[in-house]
Amino acid sequence: MTIPDAFFVPAGVSNDGYEMVTATEHTVSVWAPTMQHGAPPSALLVRALERVDAREDTRISRVVVDILGPIPVEDIEIRAWTERPGANVELVVAELWAASSSGTARAVARGSAWRMRSSPTEDVAHSGDRVMKPVGDGVDYAFGDSWSSGFLDAIEFKILTEFGAAGPGEIWARPRPVLVQGETMTPLERLFSIADIANGIGAKLPIDKWTFLNTDLTVHIFRVPQGEWVGVAAETSTGPDGIAMCAGTLSDELGTVGRIAQTVLVRRRD
Repeated sequence: MTIPDAFFVPAGVSNDGYEMVTATEHTVSVWAPTMQHGAPPSALLVRALERVDAREDTRISRVVVDILGPIPVEDIEIRAWTERPGANVELVVAELWAASSSGTARAVARGSAWRMRSSPTEDVAHSGDRVMKPVGDGVDYAFGDSWSSGFLDAIEFKILTEFGAAGPGEIWARPRPVLVQGETMTPLERLFSIADIANGIGAKLPIDKWTFLNTDLTVHIFRVPQGEWVGVAAETSTGPDGIAMCAGTLSDELGTVGRIAQTVLVRRRD
């Protein structure tokens, strides 16, 4: 059976009137074949956050995604609403719902975003972060062995630094599938289809001996990204009690577009 060239395919409307999509094998996580990698559902949440009560004079400036449990590679229901409307600043929220093992529907991921009214500031535009080396300096890279998964196999990578080396891990990446079948990705959908890999790129622990799953991601976007490639520079700091934090920057080929932070649960494999 041919896998659609998309992370999700439209699946109609739920009994409650919400949009439904079905996850494809391109969403499968490295941690288990039954759960999604965090990136595709994060991008799906951003799609909903951009669309709910959309206004042309605003854009998303910050997104927080909380992963409420394993996100199954199954049918997903999308719910979204405006939590706090405003002329200049508004808060929008989206949730992904799926059936639990008992068959009861529950929220498996939640995203919230501040949308701000935009205004011209080109004359004072500035980035305080270091510019990554260009895509052309990267080396083609394919994950394999313990890292192999449907999601990682669906992404094109160009690596700039060796995994586990001192300092931030750096990589350029772009998705081969679209987010939802029949649609063209928006710049933020594309950014979030990659952003969640920061934890893996910044990891200093061998995956055959440790698990390190992030429970969330927070991304601040000060400039709308351009082009197909997303640059990730990130490093994970691990505490003495099994809790870690990944922090880094996200870039396009013009420079940095935002910063990302993730909370990470670290566990030794049996």
